[in-house]
This record gives sequence, structure tokens and C-alpha cells, in this order.
Amino acid sequence: MASESTGNRAPDEPYVTEFEATVRSVDGTNVRLEETYFYAEGGGQPADRGTLNGIDVVDVQTRDGETVHTLATAPDFETGDDVTGSIDDEFRTYCMRAHTASHVLYGAGRELFDDHGYGGFDIDAEKGRIDFETDRDPDEVNALTLQRMVNEVVWESRDVSWREMDAAQARDRDEIVFNETGAAETTDTVRVVEIDDWDIAACGGTHVENTVEIGPVKVLEVSNPGSGLVRVEYAVGPTAVRAQLDETRAATRAARTLETSVEELPERATAVVEENATLEAEVDALRDRLLEERLESLGDDTVSKDGKEWVVGELDIDGIGPNDVSDRVRELAGDIGDVVALTGVNGSAFVVVGTTGETDASELVDDVTATFGGGGGGGPTFAQGGGLDDEPAAVVDYLRTEA
Repeated sequence: MASESTGNRAPDEPYVTEFEATVRSVDGTNVRLEETYFYAEGGGQPADRGTLNGIDVVDVQTRDGETVHTLATAPDFETGDDVTGSIDDEFRTYCMRAHTASHVLYGAGRELFDDHGYGGFDIDAEKGRIDFETDRDPDEVNALTLQRMVNEVVWESRDVSWREMDAAQARDRDEIVFNETGAAETTDTVRVVEIDDWDIAACGGTHVENTVEIGPVKVLEVSNPGSGLVRVEYAVGPTAVRAQLDETRAATRAARTLETSVEELPERATAVVEENATLEAEVDALRDRLLEERLESLGDDTVSKDGKEWVVGELDIDGIGPNDVSDRVRELAGDIGDVVALTGVNGSAFVVVGTTGETDASELVDDVTATFGGGGGGGPTFAQGGGLDDEPAAVVDYLRTEA
């Protein structure tokens, strides 16, 4: 929702992309014209692209109320000369469509949000975004509902018009949305853009004359950029078509993989998730059984060291890590042995030690990591270490014979 500048005809006549104008001043590569149709960057809309007398225009800005065209190189024309301006029609049309789409989106927000205000707007080369001031949780905003509403308005071919209004009178009308940083605060008049029976806002950007010219709109994301804001990112034209095609391709590939149709994909995906959850629960139960059986077998093979019974063994069960056995090691210390030390691999080799306290578990883990690398820690009755540089079998031999 941009604001216009003095001498800039782009907002009022956005379909003009070729024009003649008299040079007002030249300062290096900066050129001012008596009148221009180049849109100056502002209010979230980027500057037009194009040429002046064949020289690329690399930027257009408003400075001190005048439109300044920055050229790629110093021009050979002078103040008072007549020049030809040529605006990149493809980029201008894209900006017109994207900017008008933001108004359609805001109109949808009026319908969906009890509380709403203008929180910001921006267009880049691939997408646009509009921010709503609202207390709504972004997770509660359905992107597909927004997309449906916007594309319905596009399809309905609603007229888009713009006119100058007295700024004070415009502000007195609650239905007119304002960008509070716009020119309406400092000028007597304000330009108002209206989509027939849908949205009305103070805006100095370039727009299409009918919503059907916007083309397809794809809502890309609904998010929360800050407190009290809901951000809607969207694409128009080819970018919107590509995004929709990418989604369709992904859905088709997923449906093919799951041997179903795109229409039945949600139900099939839900069924697969439920089947996987059931299988994972069964695998976890089997793993727990294997662990218990392994622990029971280890209790039959103890080692006597300094008058204490040590239970030392390797856990060769896939998916079992130190955190999976820590509670059982604590329970078993003092039950099947005075010292229980287990080692295995979960990414890297690990060791878990539980004791009755007469043998310090943390000192034992420090001894292992000093020998095999890695690190760990704990207390007198429980400790664990990881990142060991050798196989579990070597750690078991060390604990049985040398620790």
C-alpha cells in the first residue's frame, strides 16, 4: 500500500510503459524529469525497471518530493532535453497484479477477522506478503480458505478503481484502510483504491483495473512475524502456477508410493502413520524383551574383583542406547551384582555403570574414557560415558581384567 510522489503519473496511469518527457535536472547518474511514469520504490512496492533513452534505470526513489531516476551510466542528454522512457512491461504488470492481490487478501481478512488492521506490505520478484494487525493465532488461519476467497474474487472480475479524496474525509471513513506511514499524514488529498464491494484503502501503488487481470493466486504461508500480527505470503502469476504444480507433483508422487489416488491420499497417509505407530510399539516391546533377557543372562556370568561381584557385558541390540538402560542399571546394582557395567553402540560406543556406592561409578567411567577416549560423568552410584574409540568387546575385556 504505497504512496505516490509529485510529478509521478505511474499510480494514476499504470498501463503506460512508453512516454516522452523533458529533463528537469541531471546530477551525475541521477535524473529528474518534468513528469514520469516510472514508479518510485515505496510502501512495499519495488521501483520500476526500464530505460531512459536506452540507458538502464537501476533505481527510482522519491527525494524531497521529487522522483529521482538513477541510471547505470552517466547520460549524454542534458537539462531541457526531451527523452524517451521505456518501462519493463513484464515487471510492471507483475507488480500491478501482486499489489492488487494484496488488496484482495486484505478484503478476505476483513471477512475472516473480527479485529483487523494494516500491519505492513512488501513485494519482491517472487512473492508478496501482507501483515494483518489482529489477535488471531496464525495457526487458526486456514491458508486454503484465504486462497479460495481470493481466487473467487479474481474469477468474479470485480472492477478496481482509484481516485483522489480529501485526506481528512478519507480518515473519517472507518472502512478505508490506511498505511500510517503514508503521504496521507502530510498532504491534503489521498489516493484511494477500491475493489468493487470488497476492499477500499488509501494507496499510491500501481494496480490492475479488474481483479481478473491478477490471475491465479497461491497462498504460500501464514505465519506470525511478531506480537499481534498475522503474515500472509502469496504468489501471483507464473510463481503461483509453479508452486501449485510443485504441490500437485509432490502429492502425485506420494500417492503413487502409497499405491493410492491423490483424492484418497490423506486417508491412506493416516492409515500408514497409524500402522507405523503400531509397528514401532511392537518393535519397542520386542527390544525391551531382548534387553531383559540379555540382562538376565549377564547375571549368570559375574566376575569377582576385590571381594565384590561385577556384572560386565555387551548390549548388542540395535536401537538400544545409554538412556534406554540407565534406569535398569540403577535397579540392578546391588541386586545381581555390586557393580553393573554395560557397553554397546548407539552411533558410537558407550558405557553405563551402576554401583552400590562402595565402588565409585564416576571414577570407573573416568578410567574407561581415559583409556578409550570420549567423555562422560555422573556420581558415586551411577555414571555413563560415550564417544569411545574402540569396540564394546574391548571395553568389556578391559572392565573384566584391568579396571
